[in-house]
Order: sequence, then structure tokens, then C-alpha cells
Amino acid sequence: MQRSLFSHRLIRKPQVAILSALAVTSCLLTGLTTQVSAQSLPGFTLFSGVKAENQLPFRLDFGGQTNSTDRYILKIPQQKMKLAVAQFAITYPNYYKGSFDPKKVEVRVRGKKVPISEVKWDKEGRIIEIFPEEPVPAGRPVDVVLSNVQNPSFGGVYYFNCQILSPGDTPLLRYIGTWILSIT
Repeated sequence: MQRSLFSHRLIRKPQVAILSALAVTSCLLTGLTTQVSAQSLPGFTLFSGVKAENQLPFRLDFGGQTNSTDRYILKIPQQKMKLAVAQFAITYPNYYKGSFDPKKVEVRVRGKKVPISEVKWDKEGRIIEIFPEEPVPAGRPVDVVLSNVQNPSFGGVYYFNCQILSPGDTPLLRYIGTWILSIT
């Protein structure tokens, strides 16, 4: 009787070891998936200093890793697009040490590229100005796509502010909202 109990335990130990290994592996894979998906549309942000209604959604296509090339898809929801837009201005903090490629900037309205006449990147002034050939119509969601971005060497939280200029408007930029990007 004792012998059968002992042999029964030997058979069960490999099964328990396999189940344990599967459990640990699934936890690790779930953790990696959570980390990658965390670099998209912001959820609930505490103590950011930016009101929830002013936080804009975004996506970092390549994970927002330091010292790597990335694509930022900065979204402006339909309800924020109350006016037609003749110019987009994106400002960022002085401690953001990444770089942008003005030749790789796009504006998309409902997935379609909008022709752009000019993109200016003022490194010292920390502003990217985007001038569509024709004003972007009001009431439609917009994606500003910054491709070939070189992320900074050091991680952190960076506030990118969006301002617009409407056609025929007084030449003052209007604040639309803030993208709160996290580079890890």
C-alpha cells in the first residue's frame, strides 16, 4: 500500500511542475501585454494638473521606449473640433529631448490624409506647426501622426499641448487639449 502511494506521488510531481510553469508563463505574458497596451489611449490619470475634459487620447505605435524610434498618433476627438483648422501647433516641454522628422508628419481626417503645405519644427521654441493646404473641416475627428520620432534617452511624462488657428480668425492660437505621453 505504501509503495503505491509513493509511486502515485512521483507521477503527480511532473504534472504539478508543468502546471506551475504554465501559470508563471501566463502571468509573465499578461504583464508584457499590459505594458505594451499601456502606451495607448490614456485611462484615468490622477494628479496630472490637466482636467479630464482637456486630456486628449493618443497612441505610441512602437511602445514609447527610451532611445528608440516611434510613431505618435495624437488624436483630437470630434467634439473638440468645433472650428475649422488652418494651423495646428503642438508644444512640448523643455525637458523633452527627443527629435521629430518634419517630413514624416501627417494629418488624417477619418483615416484619409489631408494635404499639408508646410510643417515647421522650431527646436528652440519647442513647437511643431502644421499648415494644411486647405482648412480641416469642423466636427470631424483628426489624427496628427508624427512618424520617425526619436524618443528621448530618459523616460518621463511629457505634456504635449495642442492649439489651433481657425481660418480668418484673429491670429491667436486656441487651446484644444493636452496629450500626456509616458516614455519608459
